[in-house]
Amino acid sequence: MVNNRRNFIRLTAAGLIHISARPFLAGADEPAESTLLLRQAGDRGHTDLGWLKSFHSFSFGKYYDQRHMGFRSLRVINDDRITPGRGFPTHPHRDMEILSYVMQGALQHRDSTGRGSVIRPGDVQLMTAGTGITHSEYNPSQSEANHFLQIWIQPGMKRVQPKYQQRRIEPAAMKARWATIAAPEQSSAFVTMNQDAHIRVASLANGDRLTHTVRRDRHAWLHVARGEINVNGTRLQTGDAIASSRPSEFNITGKKEAEILLFDLG
Repeated sequence: MVNNRRNFIRLTAAGLIHISARPFLAGADEPAESTLLLRQAGDRGHTDLGWLKSFHSFSFGKYYDQRHMGFRSLRVINDDRITPGRGFPTHPHRDMEILSYVMQGALQHRDSTGRGSVIRPGDVQLMTAGTGITHSEYNPSQSEANHFLQIWIQPGMKRVQPKYQQRRIEPAAMKARWATIAAPEQSSAFVTMNQDAHIRVASLANGDRLTHTVRRDRHAWLHVARGEINVNGTRLQTGDAIASSRPSEFNITGKKEAEILLFDLG
């Protein structure tokens, strides 16, 4: 839902809501207003295979909408739920940075590099597909459903050597503050990728506040993984996202216990 008492809001044919707001870092050559884009959860694509229920922020599989092909290098955000004992059989990938972020249950991973692991809440997994990799993902539990986000970032360089990374984030590292879980190579992020993309996460309780400044020549996509927040006077709930490609500032307040992901993109 959108609180329109503080912002002028206009629904576009693309299924995005434009929210006009005064930019934080506008220069003399910038217009008096910047535009934030709101992607509502209910407008996402949806796949239901029985064992898999998935919501797609961008075109994926049988859900195709040329107006929603990605945002800068961010190509996929799939919000996936897998029933106990089921999953994705072995399948190939190539030239993509694929990040898995588990929110509930467990996800068992095996790939052609010889890596096998179980990913749980608090773990970050990044697979660089590069020249080619095959992998499978299953819910190893016989009783608990799995809920995870699968995120694809288009790489800055193709045909690189496939690579697997997995790190754990302690809850305190993201409590009411940003934790950079993925960033370009040579950075100090938990995992590194072949792209000018910084992925940050935070958990917010009611009343917690965070900000993010979208600087010139940067682009930001903020996704609500769960809970409820307020951004610049607009209420965002689970699955909603807000984005900006102009100098601006996100002023974020937790409303219900929330977990959010921020994509800071070149």
